[in-house]
Amino acid sequence: MIEDLYLYIIIYIVLELYEVQWQKAQTIMGMLARMYAYYSKNVFLFLLMHPTFYFAVWFVLETNYNGYAVTLLLFKAADIITKMVLIKRVFIDKDLDEQMQLSLFMPIGDYLPYAGLLLYPFFIYMALA
Repeated sequence: MIEDLYLYIIIYIVLELYEVQWQKAQTIMGMLARMYAYYSKNVFLFLLMHPTFYFAVWFVLETNYNGYAVTLLLFKAADIITKMVLIKRVFIDKDLDEQMQLSLFMPIGDYLPYAGLLLYPFFIYMALA
């Protein structure tokens, strides 16, 4: 069981690093622009670029709907939905107020995109502990 735990965490970290690398930018607007490049080609391509979501779906089934696994899935789903809403608002509707513009163009730290590497493996650990 402990070997499975390590394997799942390593797989998740590799998938999360992939997502961070293709989304990484200096601002949230930069991240949204990178995501919009895939979203504008095909929304399904955009969704396929989030393998951690599919891992979370599989993990929920693997753990028989463990509460921590479901929480992981809900966080990942909320993350993707938030990105899609922001993409729609920024690039399609072009509906941004001044506060939103300021927040989207604020520089983000070098380590913020990696926050998921600290948060999400915790849920995997708790689901199997």
